[in-house]
Amino acid sequence: MAGHSKWANIKHRKAAQDAKRGKIFTKHIREITVAAREGGGDPDANPRLRIAVDKALGANMTRDTVERAIKRGTGDLEGVSYEDIRYEGYGPCGIAVLVECSTDNKNRTVAEVRHAFSKYNGNMGTEGSVAYMFEKLGVILLSAGADEEAVMDVALEAGAEDIVTHEDGSIEITSPPENHTAVESALMDASIDVESAEVVQRAANEISLNDEDAEKVMRLIDALEDLDDVQDVFTNADFPDSIFAEA
Repeated sequence: MAGHSKWANIKHRKAAQDAKRGKIFTKHIREITVAAREGGGDPDANPRLRIAVDKALGANMTRDTVERAIKRGTGDLEGVSYEDIRYEGYGPCGIAVLVECSTDNKNRTVAEVRHAFSKYNGNMGTEGSVAYMFEKLGVILLSAGADEEAVMDVALEAGAEDIVTHEDGSIEITSPPENHTAVESALMDASIDVESAEVVQRAANEISLNDEDAEKVMRLIDALEDLDDVQDVFTNADFPDSIFAEA
């Protein structure tokens, strides 16, 4: 992660892909529903929900849609009930792949995920087959220009574990997953603009790929991310910078 932030490049690419596929609202609705189900429907008392609502409104989702998602989560409105589930496997070149889903039909989801692995030269694995290669972390990205000293004071006080400033001036903050929401909330309360923030699975060791192999792996990732039930895909691939050229 030295130099520029490759993680930022990945997130920018995913955001562009989500927008192109029209999946942004779907992801926001599911996050709001899950946050309300787990922590209650009051954003003031549920930091995860507050952040989810702020992001949804920032993406131009209507307040009526947000309120319906909250009510579905709390059970005040009948509708689809989602559950989180994770699948594991290997892609081309032996790349480890974690697929995180939010689904109302596990049978449908596993069939679609398995088909994508098979079609793009991958293999579904058993539970635990690749998860041990990853560490769950909260990752927050700040654009260049943020006050480093203020960021450090706020983030560390809220429970951040590490803060890295990249050569392009962007700042990456990592924290244990249980502290992630508190750190993001503290930054927002301090009027520090957050470019992106989420809990991710980051590989302890990455496998470097050349352009040709990177394209093969990316085709699998694109196919998985294109599935409606898939929320995120993580790999231990170290992609060349060229793969982000069209992001």
